[in-house]
Amino acid sequence: MPVPEGRLVAHSPGHQGAWHWYEDHARGTGELARRFAEPWGGGDLAYRLGRDHDTGKGACAWQEGLIEEVTSGRKTRRPPHNDAGALLFARAAEQFPALLPCAGVIEGHHAGLSAWSEVRLRLKALMADSSEADEAIHRVAAVMPEILDGSCSAAPDWLDPRDKIAVEMLVRMTYSVVVDADRLDTAAHFRPGTHIRPHVGMPELWERYEDRRQEALAERQRSKGASWLDKLRENVYQEALEAAAGKPGVYRLHLPTGAGKTFTGGGFALRHASLHGLRRVIVAVPFISITEQNAAEYRSLLDPEQGPPVVLEHHSAVNVEAPQQRAPQSAGPSMNMRHGQKGGQPNRWAKLATENWDAPFIVTTTVRLIETIFGSTPWATRRLHRLANSVIVLDEVQALPDRLLTPILSGLRELVEHYGVTLVLSSATQPELAALNPWRSGLPQRDVVADPAPLFKQLRRVRYEWRTGPEVTLASIAAEAAEYDQALVVVNGTKDANQVHRTWLSTNRDEDPGVVHLSTRMTGGHRRETIQATKQRLERGMDTLLVATSLIEAGVNLDFPRGYRARSTPESEQQAAGRVNREGKRPAKDSVMTIFDPRDGLNPEMVYNTCAIAAAFRRFGDGLADPDDLDVLRSYYQHRYRLQAGQHSKDPNGATGEVIEALRAKLHYPEVAHRMRIIDNEHSVAVVAIRPHLEEETRQAAQKAVDQLRSDLPTPATYRTLQEHMASIPERELGLAIDAGHAIEIAGDLHHWVGPYHPQRGIEPPA
Repeated sequence: MPVPEGRLVAHSPGHQGAWHWYEDHARGTGELARRFAEPWGGGDLAYRLGRDHDTGKGACAWQEGLIEEVTSGRKTRRPPHNDAGALLFARAAEQFPALLPCAGVIEGHHAGLSAWSEVRLRLKALMADSSEADEAIHRVAAVMPEILDGSCSAAPDWLDPRDKIAVEMLVRMTYSVVVDADRLDTAAHFRPGTHIRPHVGMPELWERYEDRRQEALAERQRSKGASWLDKLRENVYQEALEAAAGKPGVYRLHLPTGAGKTFTGGGFALRHASLHGLRRVIVAVPFISITEQNAAEYRSLLDPEQGPPVVLEHHSAVNVEAPQQRAPQSAGPSMNMRHGQKGGQPNRWAKLATENWDAPFIVTTTVRLIETIFGSTPWATRRLHRLANSVIVLDEVQALPDRLLTPILSGLRELVEHYGVTLVLSSATQPELAALNPWRSGLPQRDVVADPAPLFKQLRRVRYEWRTGPEVTLASIAAEAAEYDQALVVVNGTKDANQVHRTWLSTNRDEDPGVVHLSTRMTGGHRRETIQATKQRLERGMDTLLVATSLIEAGVNLDFPRGYRARSTPESEQQAAGRVNREGKRPAKDSVMTIFDPRDGLNPEMVYNTCAIAAAFRRFGDGLADPDDLDVLRSYYQHRYRLQAGQHSKDPNGATGEVIEALRAKLHYPEVAHRMRIIDNEHSVAVVAIRPHLEEETRQAAQKAVDQLRSDLPTPATYRTLQEHMASIPERELGLAIDAGHAIEIAGDLHHWVGPYHPQRGIEPPA
């Protein structure tokens, strides 16, 4: 299709054969970016950055390259198109230097945010020799004269130019809105239709949630009868609804396991959002198993009977913008080596379909949330702006890693103070976060439930025992647990879980459906089926032995009469105890939780924070306190943080992420992203495993999603289809699996597992 003289193009023709004209894309991206940024006062700034982000495409060489590519059907190499827009913005921002780092938004809108020191050097070189950039600018000005308006867009009125952390987050937030707007406008060209969900009001959602919750409660009481525990949970819930009328800020939801924390947290968040005009609720939990269960419960209360779903479950660890591990023989060199990428090109269309959290209710993992706030790639960061004017429920907040607490708390404080966020810290073992520097002053925390101590006494449902000594092994504990009809064993790693499960099966229990294994080496769907089947067996009184990793410790509603937990931290031990006598149907003295220290098990210091283990072993154990002693827990957290935290946020001797906070002040985005990874990709990767035992229709849908991600035009629904088929394996195993033909690349860092898959244990660790 010819291009008329005097016109500029932004993208090749879409399915309908029409070019994407440059001015349509530039103005469309700018308007979307403005809309996204207006809630926090950044609308004009975001419009300017979105409008000018592709200015470099005006260059003759870029235009001719795209036209030749479309005409010939052959891939052409075009010059980078990010410099001209960055230079255009930098010239305008000279009158407000604090906004100058926002030039990095344009400079990195495809490759990712660079360190400001690098961007500044590139801008300096451009200003010394701007001939190529000026050519693109003048050609774009011929179709969009407004880009030559040299005035600088206004900064949000709350921005203090001296506050480097505030500037750092402003750059992140504007980057997010521009990247998301760019991707959405581009996707709308290639896939005409609605790419932005219709708005669903929080009052409507809150009313639906409450109506359905009341219906579910009435049905439960009709079938099982009202219990003292139901009454206690309802009283807690009503107190939370009263607290939801409080002004936005930071809230603590401190409730013992079994007090209805999931429904109470959701009800508080929705009512608070409804009363204060907030846009969405985001629930972040530490384990994928909890997202799967919680998302199902929230869907039952919130999704409409007809129409698009309200609840979005997002835990996929797929980075389609990452370079492939091993490029196919036919793949050429990467087009962008700025960050040292190697391997094949990521799927172009997969980028447009990455998740952007355009939904009113999100259930995600803590990993994804932290990655969203502190990432540097378009893939991770495009959803950040969705956090503004929302309620974020940090469930099981005690699971936040100590080594990252200073930047996490600092970043969350920015969101609360400048981006309209209400933060809910939910846990049965509330950490003393106010003891750390970012929250020591000026950030009040309110309690959703004013006095939780009596609840902990009422809901104490287990008696702790302690088991140590050289005779304690995984095999001895497995044998002891097998003496009971129903027992839970929680261990510190997947290899230990594998060993206990094999031990049980070796004692004439082979293929016994009552001998159950649960770990992240199983796919999401497999875990969900296992949890549901285990729950049904327990309710029917059937013999059930379950070994699990720590993923069972939060949000998994199972009720065992007896439990065992490998020695760890008190918060983890207390969470594991929450799966024993959960419904309070047995006397606490008869419901035993044994904390054991196996000499052949994974050392807890290899899994948990060393200072946490040291502080725990001084306070909890045989002859010491039990894990549910609130006063000792408070002392434990304070001591734990005191052992690690520096005296101020830039103290290099601190172990709670003070060095990362100093890097944030220097606007060193890639290094911050690298250091902020909760699960390092060098240690854990996601794979798609399509289990042989699945129904044929489910297998075909999963395979179709894999094929779409490889070569077709995926949508966010493609990733959502694959989520239930994803498992995790250590990075060190991936290379071996590829060599053995057990793993095949799909896109980015995602692989298809085609090797052995155990029907009970999933992907087995190598012998």
